This record gives sequence, structure tokens and C-alpha cells, in this order.
Amino acid sequence: MTAVLTEWSSLIVRWLHVVAAMAWIGSSFYFIHLDLSLKPRSGPPQGIQGDAWQVHGGGFYHMIKYLVAPARMPDELTWFKWEAYTTWLSGFALLVIVYYVGAEFYLIDKSVLDLTAPSAAAIAFASLVLAWFVYEALCRSALGSHEVALALVGYIFLVALTYAFTQIGALIGTIMVANVFVIIIPNQKKTIAALLAGKEPDSTLGEQAKQRSVHNNYLTLPVIFLMIANHYPLMFATRFNWLIVAIVLAIGPVIRHFFNSRHEGKGSPWWTWGVAAAGMVAVAWLSGAGPADIGPRADRVDVKAAENAILARCSMCHRHEPVWPGVHAPPKGVVLDDADTIRRHARLIELNAVRSNAMPPGNITAMTAQERQLIAAWIEAGAPNP
Repeated sequence: MTAVLTEWSSLIVRWLHVVAAMAWIGSSFYFIHLDLSLKPRSGPPQGIQGDAWQVHGGGFYHMIKYLVAPARMPDELTWFKWEAYTTWLSGFALLVIVYYVGAEFYLIDKSVLDLTAPSAAAIAFASLVLAWFVYEALCRSALGSHEVALALVGYIFLVALTYAFTQIGALIGTIMVANVFVIIIPNQKKTIAALLAGKEPDSTLGEQAKQRSVHNNYLTLPVIFLMIANHYPLMFATRFNWLIVAIVLAIGPVIRHFFNSRHEGKGSPWWTWGVAAAGMVAVAWLSGAGPADIGPRADRVDVKAAENAILARCSMCHRHEPVWPGVHAPPKGVVLDDADTIRRHARLIELNAVRSNAMPPGNITAMTAQERQLIAAWIEAGAPNP
């Protein structure tokens, strides 16, 4: 029953996370497009930045943006915030269910640092908070008024975090949601409060909110990639995983630049797709570099030794009745308890234990580089039976 409840809670929370992320990203992309496509026209009253006509679902819409706010606040005002909040809350719930509760499997690699599960979870959570504080300090520093310099320093900061941690998607997602929760929404509320009080709103509030909104816009595509990449061992469990993320962090903004420029009427910079394609080729090449600890190549094919390595390091979980504490069913339904089942899953073994070190998770059973090379030689020979 514990296994069923854990699996279903993970599925439901993941479903919520994806749906909320779709709503947040969709609204973000729409408003960035709308903001960039507004056209100043003669005739609108003073205080109008621009307007745009749109058609959707058989109806026509006239969109108007005020420089600050209308002279009289409307009775009803729609706030776009819960999409972001729900995305983070559901994502953090997934962190707890998958990584913090299962820290021994998915968060701790004792060959790197021998930590207890509570310590690993505490460090992981503290890294989320610390990352946002550093980002916030950068934005509020002198760099904040120099977007290019801020972008370069921020990029180096995120790459450094990638090198140090494996939960970079959660770190970036936390920064993006904090932008909404701490800056964008509070600044909008302060602007409205000033207007209702008959005061002139502080223009810097809008500038800060705009800056963070732009940052979120350029970080969106990398975050989506990181959400998906967590299910592909060659992306997150290979030798140059940090460099792969560094490339993706550059590709995402380049692609967004194409659409932003196009929507703003500044032309279509087609060169961005060439850069993106070259980046993805580099990612594909780097993903084939193998795990961090490759080890010397096996000088011969030893089928029995390869089989024994899999039985010793993998089969305590990947069997009809797992014997590893806390594992109640073979992960993903993959059973590796005899020669036939091992041979049947040779491709999965290659992806997860030879070309990457995704398995065993956190190398919890201490599979050696030599054992991985024994398995690699067996697979290269066509995964023959003993």
C-alpha cells in the first residue's frame, strides 16, 4: 500500500505541476508577445502606450496597454500569479516526494559526499534559498542597470550552480517564481495602492517588475528542457552534464530572441536557429561522452562477469520481489534477475549504466568503473548469452 500511495501521489503532483507550468508559460508567452506587438496610434487618450487588435475563437479583441494605469481603476482586475505559485508548490512537492524522501537513491552519491538523508535534503533546500538571494543581490547591485553585464554574470552564476548541484531546474524555477512573488506582484499592488490614494506611482516599481518579467521570459525554455531532461540519462548522468546545461542556458534565450524580435516588428533573426542547431549538435555529442568515471576499457568479453555485475549491483531492486529496503516493486517494471531478462533489457542497461551513471541511482550499490566496462564490452559484442 505504501508503494501504491507513493506512486499515485507522485503521478498526481507531477500532473498538477505540468498543467500549472503550461498555464504559467502560456500566459507569460502571450503577454510578452502582446507587449512587444503593441502599436502606438494617433487618437487614443493620453497615457495609452499602444494597442493591438487580435482575433481568436471567432471573436475580435481590442487590447490596450496603459503607460502606468487607467485614471480610474476597474471594479474587477485579473491577476496572473497562481499559475506561477502552483507550478512552484507542486514542483517543490515533487522534490520532497522523489528526492528528499528518496534521498538515498536520487540525491546522495556517497562516492562524492557521504551525507545522511536529512542533511542532503537540508542542503538541497538551502541551495534554493541561497541561489535566489544571490540572484536578487545581483539585480539590486550596480549590475542591475546594465542588462548585458547582468545577463553575463547571471549566466556564469547559473553554470557554476549547475556544476555544484544536480537540481538546477528547481533552482532556476525558484528564482522565476520568486520574481513573481517578491517583485512583480507586490510592485503591481503598490502601484495600485498609490493610484487609489491619489498619489503618483513610483516608476521604478514598474521598471523592476519589467526587468524580472524579461528574465523569466528568457529562462523559460531552459527550464522546460531541464524538466524533460530529468527523464533522459544521457542528459543528466553523463560526464559533461554541467556543460550540456550551460549550452541549453544559452540556446533558450537565443530562441526567445528570435520570437521577441519578430513580435516587436524588428525582423526575424534567422541566424538564431543556426546557433540553436549547432548547440543541440554539441549537446548530442557531449551526451555520448559516457559517465564521469569511465575506467579502462575491458580487454575481452566476459559474459559471465558482466552478468554477475548486473546481478550484484542491480538485481536487488530489479526483481519480482525486491529485497532493497523501501523498494516494493521493480522500478519501471524492469526485472533483471536472470540471463534472459538481463539480455532482454540490454539497451536500457547500456543507456543507464554504461553510457551514463544514472543507475544504480546515486551509485548506491557501488558499481565500479571496471564493472561498467565489463558490461560495455558485453553489449558491444551483441549481448550474447553465457
